[in-house]
Amino acid sequence: MTLMLASVKSKAEAETVWAGGADIIDLKDPAKGALGALDSAVAAEIVRAFGKCRPVSAAAGATNGAPGAVVAAVVAAAATGADYIKIGVGPEGAAADCVRALGAHVHSSKLVGVLFADCAPDLTMLTVLAENGFSGAMLDTAKKGAGRLLDHMDIAALDRFVDSCRKRGLMSGLAGALEAPDVPRLLPLEPDYLGFRGSLCRGRMREAAIDAASVRMIRELIPREASRQPGGPFDWGLFLARGMVTPGDRQIATDRIFVHDLVLPCAIGAYDFERANVQDVRFNIDVDIRRPEHEFDDMRGVFSYDLIIDAIKIILGRGHIDLLETLANAIASEILRYPCAVRVSIRVEKLDVVRGAVGIEIKRERAAEEAPAAGIVPLFPGNAA
Repeated sequence: MTLMLASVKSKAEAETVWAGGADIIDLKDPAKGALGALDSAVAAEIVRAFGKCRPVSAAAGATNGAPGAVVAAVVAAAATGADYIKIGVGPEGAAADCVRALGAHVHSSKLVGVLFADCAPDLTMLTVLAENGFSGAMLDTAKKGAGRLLDHMDIAALDRFVDSCRKRGLMSGLAGALEAPDVPRLLPLEPDYLGFRGSLCRGRMREAAIDAASVRMIRELIPREASRQPGGPFDWGLFLARGMVTPGDRQIATDRIFVHDLVLPCAIGAYDFERANVQDVRFNIDVDIRRPEHEFDDMRGVFSYDLIIDAIKIILGRGHIDLLETLANAIASEILRYPCAVRVSIRVEKLDVVRGAVGIEIKRERAAEEAPAAGIVPLFPGNAA
């Protein structure tokens, strides 16, 4: 289950994101950069007001100083009572020394190391974080206004980050100027949380006040854990109306989303000579999605072609694949995880084997009796922008 983290700079903003259903209230001063520490008195006030009903995290700057100074900054943030303390971990050599110092001296709060996607993040630091008692790791962007997370790391690289955290027992978080269209693309990676600030603010300006409608928008894109929410049982009826395929539903009005003539370099092939090089593969994919009964003129009403392309890139990013059949079936399985996807047709062709194309075409359909899994991917209505 992926949680929603919302960064706030005041008690009033904390009230807004709490009412909007944010799972984690994050404390930071956006005027001081990506991990600017909030005034300690304001932070402590927010913890007192909301700490018993929501986990609270707090930013404490970055490891760009002497270990003693970094420890002091984290200790000050922990004194506010926050459950988690986020500390930036740069690529410089001193970062490892600071991490080790923190692991030895800070025990009152759980520590989260933040790596920056736009500053050549050193993913070997994940091992250092795990070995020194950190609870989690997060990817963010340091230079606000210079691009989103996905502008600096592609979907396959983010998948590897989340998987690396999982293997080391670290919870994982993704943030960095995330926008509404990014949410359905990142949810299939199953990070422990997604972090937001700018997309929750008026005019999408991260130093402006948080807007309640924007909070609701992001909240509705992230499936909730029913037991954690104040609204009662999970409302499956809402999502049935928004396009979920139900058992026994044979008369389904659909729209088609497609990706045609997409050519990507792939590590594929069973022959030894194919293992030594990548080769171009062409993808043609058509997905029939259930047409929603209600129209939504925003991301809640979109099954994006980005989701199809991301599914391919995630699979290719996990290593060499021997057979086209394996690749095609894996893509079909990923796409049919989305409850609004009714059927998929996939044509995969190798372009470098002969003077032409060779490949496979498969068609897969969701079984009528198959109940879609909850909490893995968003339950989209089925129309395209």
